Amino acid sequence: MAESKSHAADPVASMMLHGRVAIVTGGAGGIGSAVCKHLASLGARVAVGYIGDPAPALDLVTSINNSSHAGESNGHHPPRAIAVEADVSDAAQVKALFDAAAAAFGGGELHILVTLAAVLDFSYPSLADMSEASYDATFGTNARGTFLCCREAANRLVRDGRGRIVTFSSSGVGSLRPGYTAYAASKAAVEVMTKILARELRGTGITANAVAPGPTATPIFYTGKTEEEAQRYIAEAPLGRVGLPEDIAPLVGFLVSDAGHWVNGQVLRCNGGSVV
Repeated sequence: MAESKSHAADPVASMMLHGRVAIVTGGAGGIGSAVCKHLASLGARVAVGYIGDPAPALDLVTSINNSSHAGESNGHHPPRAIAVEADVSDAAQVKALFDAAAAAFGGGELHILVTLAAVLDFSYPSLADMSEASYDATFGTNARGTFLCCREAANRLVRDGRGRIVTFSSSGVGSLRPGYTAYAASKAAVEVMTKILARELRGTGITANAVAPGPTATPIFYTGKTEEEAQRYIAEAPLGRVGLPEDIAPLVGFLVSDAGHWVNGQVLRCNGGSVV
């Protein structure tokens, strides 16, 4: 019998991302940096979107590029990663981010979008005490930013079966913790947006899914919490710990690969069972 040419024929090859260009917003953050490193390790070229202090993004890009060319002879090598500053709540800057990624890696093709840029009010106000400015800032980055990036991706990613969009929600949409009103609501908007987008992309070969991490050991988790409060999250976790960024990155890698081609329009909670 002839060897099958399905995606299952070579499971390792189906996970690789050689020749593909990924844009990761919030790419220098805790989960974002792990995702960028993982995608690069699978062969992707990565545009690391960031805002504010450029040092973390530049350090990450340097690390990825050095790792990619380790053991090679001296000489000029095209970059595996670049850093691009972009406020995702601004349409012009989102377009410029996509333009920069297309220009940096040659060929002009874009294959993958991962939207990790997010903000959280670390004073954790109740709805009754929340300012309009806090609400607007949260929705501006989390919901509007995801919308602008997804709109750009829907119009620019390749339509040959390799186009992938992975948005980021939060398991907080399910846990409904007090103090997370705007954050959880903005992430719920991301989930609905992603599910509808997957249907609207029918016929393009582009998939759209959302990843919803639970408590993960990053600055956005620890900031504004006491040690006692953080320990309560750990006590609730069936696996006895909060997640690590490296727990989340492989799921993204799967979704954006050929191996993940049949997963579409889904919200995948990646939280060790802490929220079901």
